[in-house]
Amino acid sequence: MHPERHIRLFRNGRNQALRIPREFQLPGNEAIIRKEGDRLIIEPVPRPALLALLATWEPVAEEFPNIDEALIPIDDIDL
Repeated sequence: MHPERHIRLFRNGRNQALRIPREFQLPGNEAIIRKEGDRLIIEPVPRPALLALLATWEPVAEEFPNIDEALIPIDDIDL
């Protein structure tokens, strides 16, 4: 666990902002922020699971070629 660090808050337009020090950087370019009492909790957005991603894809309409067609039969191979 990283030690705590004091930082300065600043204004960015109408928003209050802070710079996250390198040792506290989060992966990706999005985060989730929530408030619990006086604490702000900032967490990286979880990456979607592979099955969730695949569920969003449309089915493939084209037929796949028979790749076994051009192979030598296994019985004809000398070992």
